[in-house]
Amino acid sequence: MSSSKHSSALRRLALSVLQPGFVGTEAPDWILRDIGDGLASVVLFSRNIVSTEQVARLTGQLRAENPDLIVAIDEEAGDVTRIESATGSSRPGNFALGTVDDAELTEAVAADLGRQLRAAGVSLDYAPSADVNSNPDNPIIGVRSFGSDPDVVSRHTSAWIRGLQSSGVAACAKHFPGHGDVAVDSHHDLPSYPAGREEIATQALPPFRAAVATDVRAVMSGHLLVPAYDPDLPATLSRRILHGLLREELGFDGLVVSDAIEMGAVTRRYGIDGATVKAVAAGVDAVCVGGESAEEATVALLVKALTTAVTGGELPEERLAEAADRVREFARWSAGLRAAGDAGTTAGAGDGIGHIAARRAVRLTGAARAALPLTAAPHVVELAPVTNMAIGKETPWGVAGPLRERLPGTTSVRVRGQELEEGTVALERCALEPAAGRPLVIVARDVARHPWMSRAVTGLTAARPDAIVVEMGLPGTATTAAAQIFTHGASAASGVAAAEVLTTTSAG
Repeated sequence: MSSSKHSSALRRLALSVLQPGFVGTEAPDWILRDIGDGLASVVLFSRNIVSTEQVARLTGQLRAENPDLIVAIDEEAGDVTRIESATGSSRPGNFALGTVDDAELTEAVAADLGRQLRAAGVSLDYAPSADVNSNPDNPIIGVRSFGSDPDVVSRHTSAWIRGLQSSGVAACAKHFPGHGDVAVDSHHDLPSYPAGREEIATQALPPFRAAVATDVRAVMSGHLLVPAYDPDLPATLSRRILHGLLREELGFDGLVVSDAIEMGAVTRRYGIDGATVKAVAAGVDAVCVGGESAEEATVALLVKALTTAVTGGELPEERLAEAADRVREFARWSAGLRAAGDAGTTAGAGDGIGHIAARRAVRLTGAARAALPLTAAPHVVELAPVTNMAIGKETPWGVAGPLRERLPGTTSVRVRGQELEEGTVALERCALEPAAGRPLVIVARDVARHPWMSRAVTGLTAARPDAIVVEMGLPGTATTAAAQIFTHGASAASGVAAAEVLTTTSAG
């Protein structure tokens, strides 16, 4: 093969293993050009989405360049939603489903989401999170996990995969080999999971084994250090973990996708180009170039890094070709599924299954039950934490909106920790005074993880022992004396479910 032909073929191979995002609700010219040159996948985020119909037009535009194009999305439902980022998810997230612990319900919710995604032209969903949330201080997983029990997480990981894939959209179990027992957010730095192999085998791996047994089509690697397997390289860059553990020990033969390669956990040490080369060399088949790096220049940089690594002997061409083959095989399988039938009659949330699931996940203390239903319009104080980068800043959450629809005259305020600490906002003025002579509802999100929030809830419930606390994150023990409602997630569906409980539940 002549050198120009070889470099052109090599560029096609390099393009085919990237899964870049892009900006805009229509396909930019550079993406269409790259698809023509061999780019085999793209990934969508909330910045690309206005409605299911608009996404269907966008994916149609992209597939006009390549009918087999893989269109991925990072859609977990619950707190991490892209397809419904503007409105909040009409389905609860994993923790709510794990709390109900009805595998058939989980499967039905995932199938409903799958129908919506398939109608939009999506073929791969970066979900479910198969992480066991064994560290309650985990800043990145939390309610994105089905729970802290490996058996529960395994059962619901399988059910979610079955439901999604039954609708013709491939699932992707993440973040291998398990991101649940870390205390650092990998968007910013490299977390470590220091457990021994035996503990990892019983605690973190069971949901991934269950996913492989359920024929999950893709697995996403996590950017975390697992010294029991590799003391030097994070999982995404570790051949021992991706090949030795995932391929050989767990027997996975599908597509290995990296978590977003621009995340600080891998780029701080290797740069985005070095991390990409190391990821493919280690066994990643498709490199997600997602959130913050969605531009033509980044893709060009990574293509150059991969081709240079091959010609320089750092990356075997056979490994790059093997990755490209897996991507092609996945694309063929996926295109076959899309051609096999229509996306069903539902373009999402059609049967209200998300609402039913969210309602079933709500739990109340006896004191809350005795205090309900609210008959007068309350004042709602929403305590808002800084959320991790996986959760869209634009995604609405809370209980005030749906309560206002049910009890006109409901007032509300949203308070952040920084405002309380700087003294720019006083709870006396914004919370207690407006609630004088009427019900007070306090909405929190992970009280146990945020000392400022815990102090605020303690102070408010001391001043108003009749206040009702709605916890929309992981249940803690910070407010044992108060009337409490737990939604097990902060999706729009969970907010509506909480408002319903507040206005309809009585002791009987």
